[in-house]
Amino acid sequence: MRKRYGLAAYLAGAVAARVGDEMSGPALMLAGFAVTGSTAAGSALLAGVTISAVVGGPVLGLLLDRVERPGRLLAGALCLYGGGSGLVLLGLGRVPFAAVLGLAVVVGVAGPAVAGGWTAQLPRVAPGGVAGRANVLDAMTFGVASLAGPALAGGVAEGVGAAGAVVAAGALIGVAVPVAWGLPRAPGRRAARGGFAAGVRFVLRNPALARATLTSVGCCMAQGVLTACVPLLGERMLGGAVRGAVLLSCAAGAGLVANAVLARLRVTPDAVIRLGAVVQAAGLALAATGRPAALIGAALLVGAGEGPQLTALFAVRHRESPDHLRSQIFTTGASMKITAFAVGAALAGPLAEHSLPGALLLGAGVAAAACVRATGPSARSRLTRRGAGGA
Repeated sequence: MRKRYGLAAYLAGAVAARVGDEMSGPALMLAGFAVTGSTAAGSALLAGVTISAVVGGPVLGLLLDRVERPGRLLAGALCLYGGGSGLVLLGLGRVPFAAVLGLAVVVGVAGPAVAGGWTAQLPRVAPGGVAGRANVLDAMTFGVASLAGPALAGGVAEGVGAAGAVVAAGALIGVAVPVAWGLPRAPGRRAARGGFAAGVRFVLRNPALARATLTSVGCCMAQGVLTACVPLLGERMLGGAVRGAVLLSCAAGAGLVANAVLARLRVTPDAVIRLGAVVQAAGLALAATGRPAALIGAALLVGAGEGPQLTALFAVRHRESPDHLRSQIFTTGASMKITAFAVGAALAGPLAEHSLPGALLLGAGVAAAACVRATGPSARSRLTRRGAGGA
């Protein structure tokens, strides 16, 4: 099966799905902003389509760990995600906003399929298992998507309107459906134990996973803050709300470059995760100064911290996850990050309308606090106990 379905096909499908995913959030936010004229409404849509991942991730992971053909389950989830975004668009301005927001929440249940659900299948398509190169390439698909998705969303929205950007995002996710359908089967898969909370329990009890997850979740909340501020940053500093999406592309480009540089250095993934949080906090603090030149530098800093941090996070997950819980751990981690992103976006939307620098400083504080908490005495002592026990 691996000969017929190799790493190249896996990566092609991942890029298509993840570019569509990265387009869909900004596109829905811009569509909400265009229809209602409110940043809070736009950020509420973004939060709605992401916050339900807290339920979708563990459930999807449990099912992926149990079924023999996980690719077919992923294909169905992608259909729900891509097609549902189109239904959200159709409802905007035609039905009460509360109903549209509720639909966005339902659609978001499938969100972890694009991130953790897909990455959990990597060991069955990577020659010789998940080597460093395969993990870096997989993580870089997120960087490519983060670079292309917001740029495409902004470009399409400026050219044909925000509605066109939502449609384009759904079409890209649809392209990935047949690729997901053809993912290799999982012969001899053991039944997942402990129900849908098994992945959560394992993450919390594993010191390395708990620390990496805590830091990445805090950073994702900070990224949600930045994303919710993007329309106002574009409108006030770059000449148009849709141009704010360029900032997200700048961040993604910096992430790809930083990944390439760090791949040549001998730095432990655990250290990269902590350092990434510090760099992202500095970038958000710089953005709060309110100067256009500083804003570009801030986006580059955020990306330079975010890109390598994601690669390192995947390395820690692959290293620590047992095979029978791998999908649950990846989708649970993805759902926690997506939900944190949603919370950050929901908090920042209304706050940014009153104080844009205040919202950005909130994001900087969250990223910094996650790093400090993860490197505190309790985390270090857990790691010491684990090393002493030879686990």
